[in-house]
Amino acid sequence: MYTLLFQTVIVLVSILSSSVAQAGNIPAVIAFGDSILDTGNNNDLRTLTKVNFYPYGRDFVTRQATGRFGNGRIPTDMIAEGLGVKNIVPAYRSPFLQPNDILTGVSFASGGSGLDPMTARVQGVIWIPDQLNDFKAYIAKLNSITGDEEKTRSIISNAVYVISAGNNDLGITFVSNPARNTRYSIFSYTNMMISWTQSFMQELYKLGARKFAIMGTLPLGCLPGASNIFGGICLEPANAMARLFNQKLANEVNNLNSTLPGSRSIYIDMYNPLLELVRNPLRSGFTSPSRPCCCSPAAPVPCVDASRHVFWDIAHPTEKAYQTIIPPIIQQIQQSLA
Repeated sequence: MYTLLFQTVIVLVSILSSSVAQAGNIPAVIAFGDSILDTGNNNDLRTLTKVNFYPYGRDFVTRQATGRFGNGRIPTDMIAEGLGVKNIVPAYRSPFLQPNDILTGVSFASGGSGLDPMTARVQGVIWIPDQLNDFKAYIAKLNSITGDEEKTRSIISNAVYVISAGNNDLGITFVSNPARNTRYSIFSYTNMMISWTQSFMQELYKLGARKFAIMGTLPLGCLPGASNIFGGICLEPANAMARLFNQKLANEVNNLNSTLPGSRSIYIDMYNPLLELVRNPLRSGFTSPSRPCCCSPAAPVPCVDASRHVFWDIAHPTEKAYQTIIPPIIQQIQQSLA
């Protein structure tokens, strides 16, 4: 009964929230990458890296876990809403996916994934190049729905592609895997990450994508999984790795505008806005900048009010934190890509 009710609510929300779609120059929002943008693609995978259980989703519109790595909506949903597309972006692999969802965009992102093939393989999640295979299938479905190849190409070329990749490569693979940190320096490894990014973007471009919003990594040393080791103090070496990659990524995004003719790419800074919440939480109404609300040894019982916390769990911000940092990002996308 509850499953049927949940499915019905999701379908209704999808239909209602899509009613404003295609009102402007952006017909769809499509996401690739990791848990920052994953709206439930891991739910049916054989992996421990999934969150389709309580208390995840506690503050979501359905009050049920959807596979989003947080207590409520995540950047994928907020960006789509801010661009006037729809309020909820479903996972491409959702069994509840509707034709209208295809028309207005989905998320291919997979929590735990990354640019490095090793990152996804050890967790049993969807490697980012493999997300491209889902995208190819999505294009075929889109074409069958529109019945018009020209309309399909228009949607694909005018959609905004939001990408988040690199958090797990640096925070998990490079830090913990000797096959990476004994063979490569952080400088050479981040160069490899940029090379993987280039290849991914070129493949998206070949498939017709033209508008890219590419996110840098979070301040990895300030995530509770790292900072709580030393009582809430951010780990500077981890933050330094993130800054190094983010600077290289920002430079690469500028290069994409000249190497991919007819496309527009922007770099989205996720590092500094979240770092500001950690350093000056009271300015934005937060009282717990480093202690997560739930799902950790430090918080085995979920907190009562997640809106007072910057972080939901040891690696992901709360819905309130996202609501605080995403509006300027939406404005940036509107000014550059709409």
